[in-house]
Amino acid sequence: MCGIVGIVGRGAVNQAIYDALTVLQHRGQDAAGIVTCENDRLHLRKDSGLVRDVFQARHMVNLKGHMGVGHVRYPTAGCTTSAEAQPFYVNSPFGIILAHNGNLTNAADLKKDLFQEDLRHINTDSDSEILLNVLAHELLAQGRLTIDEQHIFKAVEGVHHRCRGAYAAVALIIGYGILAFRDPWGIRPLVFGRRESPAGTEYMIASESVALDALGFELVRDVLPGEAVYIDMQGALHTRQCAEFSVYSPCLFEFVYLARPDSIIDNVSVYKARLRMGEKLADKILREWADNDIDVVIPIPDTSRTAALPLAYKLGVKYREGFIKNRYIGRTFIMPGQQERKASVRRKLNAIDLEFKDKNVLLVDDSIVRGTTSRQIIQMARDAGARKVYFASAAPPVRYPNVYGIDMPAADELVAHGKTEAEIAETIGTDRLLYQDLDDLMAAVSKGNRMLERFDASVFNGEYVTGDVSHSYLRRLGENRSDQAKTRRRAEVNDVIELHNAS
Repeated sequence: MCGIVGIVGRGAVNQAIYDALTVLQHRGQDAAGIVTCENDRLHLRKDSGLVRDVFQARHMVNLKGHMGVGHVRYPTAGCTTSAEAQPFYVNSPFGIILAHNGNLTNAADLKKDLFQEDLRHINTDSDSEILLNVLAHELLAQGRLTIDEQHIFKAVEGVHHRCRGAYAAVALIIGYGILAFRDPWGIRPLVFGRRESPAGTEYMIASESVALDALGFELVRDVLPGEAVYIDMQGALHTRQCAEFSVYSPCLFEFVYLARPDSIIDNVSVYKARLRMGEKLADKILREWADNDIDVVIPIPDTSRTAALPLAYKLGVKYREGFIKNRYIGRTFIMPGQQERKASVRRKLNAIDLEFKDKNVLLVDDSIVRGTTSRQIIQMARDAGARKVYFASAAPPVRYPNVYGIDMPAADELVAHGKTEAEIAETIGTDRLLYQDLDDLMAAVSKGNRMLERFDASVFNGEYVTGDVSHSYLRRLGENRSDQAKTRRRAEVNDVIELHNAS
């Protein structure tokens, strides 16, 4: 889950890309980067940290040019070194910059093929660098000193033929323009828009429409699964379906948690989808627990508010804000390790005792992943004086690893994996646990776009839409990306830093 942006403008684009990345900061807080192009010369700034910390005035001055790409990184592997900050660059052919959101499920095989057959060296552990080199090789295979949109689209066809998994990408090709493409399943989101300036039409590509809104771009539409969108240096727009097949299967978790509520993804308002999630969950409660004794509904800020409000209204009980959030603490779900997540919860939230004291409280959250945060919040409600604490999730149980770019890869770290709902309730310490049904969740989202007949719901049902995810792959991924493995890698990085400082 990263955020990407690309702009072909008529004036300097550095400030616009910076502003877009701040709007997309929720998609990644580990690192940020911007590359701009001025007269066929690239200007780069990237480093670990938030957008506001990575880019100072001295950096922005140097980011010259009318075309550029930006990225905010969310580390699925938990490594926080600046070496894997994006965008990535390769000099042949032409000079290409790429930023990527997603995860390639055949990255290991691709890396081997790139070295043995394409004679390309991969310098990091990032599958984004692999994707860049596959694109570069396919462009080189066109055998042209100069290229046009037909050659570029042919190269994207080659990318789709070789790459599996989830990828929404934006690439800058020096001397030509900006290219964006999306995997044939459309798992990760990607949109593009335009605005008119006195000098002509400008185009912007971004992970979410909210970035377009902030910069005054009009949303044109989503980049379709398997489609490529190319904007040349003259500002002309070219599009083509480049995959032999495509099956619209966007990630359900984008609508549950990842995306901002003010975004429109795959022609669905995230805000309205979450309202419908609350209504569906209320229907289930009324159906299965009609004689409930809930006194008040309290959301766990921020992403659950939208679902909690219609739920309370439909149940006919009070809605109250019982937790106050410190907005200067990052999103705990996307923090790279369990210790960071644990330490941040009580710094992040503070309970208003009078909203809990002597009441039967229904806490509403967007989802329950590892369960650590839920358990601590339930205890906070009890400490604030709640008589009973019930817990409702706007999403079904998260039982399976994610392989498409979300940091939930180790199954045994998911609280719902291999457990009944009663066992999960006992683990997190709630008096009653209520989950959304998967069919209701899909209905809540697809109502906004009838074209959406299928979703990537793998974290809920274990069905991986790309069809290439084996048990051995999941085992290796879990071993590599468990919290234990992340802790070991961070320790190794710290050791290197200490040795460097000592010398």
